[in-house]
Amino acid sequence: MDGITAVSEVTRRYPQIKTIMLTVFDNDENIFKAIQAGASGYFLKEVSPLELFQGILDTLDGGAARSPSIALKTLKLLRNPPQFEEPKEEISLTNRETEILEQIAKGLSYNQIGENLFISPKTVRKHIENIYSKLQVHNKMEAVQKAIKNRIIEG
Repeated sequence: MDGITAVSEVTRRYPQIKTIMLTVFDNDENIFKAIQAGASGYFLKEVSPLELFQGILDTLDGGAARSPSIALKTLKLLRNPPQFEEPKEEISLTNRETEILEQIAKGLSYNQIGENLFISPKTVRKHIENIYSKLQVHNKMEAVQKAIKNRIIEG
């Protein structure tokens, strides 16, 4: 599952546990959804170890630790709550493309995927180009994230 879903589940099952998001995503939608899910803190992965440590201590003391840029965005979101709509995308991948995407999600190389599916690495590469085009993404991480979000593969 993705981080926001995990925070939501932890908050629902164990409300006494405080969660801090540590992520590369600094867009309004992810920040807003993480807060709604119950995140007590939100840091970007570029945070220094010392700032993160202090943020953990602050959160344990009842604070709501955030990276400075996230704190500013949070205030703006509170002043003007957004209305995020889930995109209604119809993404149609072939069975083979879905199989390859599942293998990409496991971190396998083109050669390993080719061996597992009895196809050449060149064929794997062509399928991946088609996947990127259909999902409108530019790299493996984006492809996997979008496929999970749209329930094409499991996270």
